[in-house]
Amino acid sequence: MKLIGTSIAVSALIATAAWAQPQPHYLITDLGPKGSPFAQAAGLNNSGVITGFAAAPDFTQHAVVWYKGQALDISKPGLGGPNTAAFSVNESGLVLVQAEGSAKDSNNENFCGYGTGLKCLPALWQNGVMTPLPLLGGNNGEVGSVNNRGEASGTAENATVDPDCPAGMAVSGLGPQVLDYKPVIWGPKPGAIRQLSLPPGDTVGFAFGINDNGQAAGMTGTCANTQLPGIAAAAHAVFWDSDGSVLDLGNLGGTSNPAVLGEGNAALAVNNRGEVVGTSSLHDNVNHHPFLWTRRTGMQDLGVLEGDNIGAGLAINSQGDIVGASVKGPDPITGNPRAALWRNGEKFDLNALALPGSPLYLLTAFGINDSGQIVGFGADKDGNLHGFLATPAQTKAAAGPKALTLTTSKSILLDGTQSTSADGNSLTYVWTIPQGSPSAAISGGTAASPTVTFSSIRGPYTFQLTVTDSTGATSTDSVSVQFMGE
Repeated sequence: MKLIGTSIAVSALIATAAWAQPQPHYLITDLGPKGSPFAQAAGLNNSGVITGFAAAPDFTQHAVVWYKGQALDISKPGLGGPNTAAFSVNESGLVLVQAEGSAKDSNNENFCGYGTGLKCLPALWQNGVMTPLPLLGGNNGEVGSVNNRGEASGTAENATVDPDCPAGMAVSGLGPQVLDYKPVIWGPKPGAIRQLSLPPGDTVGFAFGINDNGQAAGMTGTCANTQLPGIAAAAHAVFWDSDGSVLDLGNLGGTSNPAVLGEGNAALAVNNRGEVVGTSSLHDNVNHHPFLWTRRTGMQDLGVLEGDNIGAGLAINSQGDIVGASVKGPDPITGNPRAALWRNGEKFDLNALALPGSPLYLLTAFGINDSGQIVGFGADKDGNLHGFLATPAQTKAAAGPKALTLTTSKSILLDGTQSTSADGNSLTYVWTIPQGSPSAAISGGTAASPTVTFSSIRGPYTFQLTVTDSTGATSTDSVSVQFMGE
């Protein structure tokens, strides 16, 4: 017998529990690199290795890998051209790279978007070695992501001249396109390339996301109605299952509009549960919204932040948390973007979830790992665009000043202002002197920065800070200062 009432009650409890969960908050790190006017973090793995690119002093673009706060330029020796970018990294440190070669593209298609006239080529980087990936007989290719099996997704040109391709430059600044390009998966064996199938009537495509089951997500259409990345859009958002079959995911009411930048349908990422996120055109064929697709629910409109009209879901982790951008148009380039998070049926402006003192205004989030760390790019106070790492905040005491190891002053200020709260709310502070330390007078022992007056005893003094957040979670830290006497 089906217990309808019980099912409804359980569902209500689950929904209430999800709603009652505290909003996540994030500690924002400016990845730099220092001195670069433009950088972007594009992806990350569960070990905290981050991929992206940064502008060099000569304004060429260099592929970069960040780890534990250090930036490593992996652009050299590259594939012979001046510009490179790193887009994805798997758990073994295999990095998927897009690089210019040294040879000119005979069709001058500007496939990479750098405007140099050079060929745009896919490659893999690991341990200092850059390995080019094969094409399908054409001049250019672009990359999507790489999974833990060593398979990489993307697109590769063949040798077919397509009369449907637009003769002039597209609204994205790319083109003129001449050759067809097909969705592909490279690997896992070195030098292997596999062309993915297209829905009936479509002639071009791009595989953006790939999971550890070999399932991929992307877009397909004709050369006339498909926009290549940077801002991708096509007639159909599609899913390729591990058996090679292709499924049109549907849309939110509209189709592609090549006259409007980014207007169309594209599946941009897929997690190991086969959940797909991307962007889809609305009925007006002018605005597009982020979507989540599952086999159970089909395509669902995730919505955009209040006041915005366009957006995209760019990444999804194993828990189903989604990140991307919400934009007040008219389009993703000239509009005003905000990095966004969709979680448990709610949508958040990441800037509103950043802890106080964030060094950047977060514009777009491109990646999220299973620990909830998020990467993307944002603007600093001087207008420079830098990569960011957003780390879920923890309630953590930070007792200071750590730099003050000895003093001759009778009184000093302690500092607990660098302590963080997981829920973003105010902390309570309690400063004490642990057993074994000489006694001292603490004035304002429940303040973030109390005043300490030493006794006449010279030697090391230890002060302990305990912080408590609004949920009751606590954390303790201590600082020691050597009092040398007045």
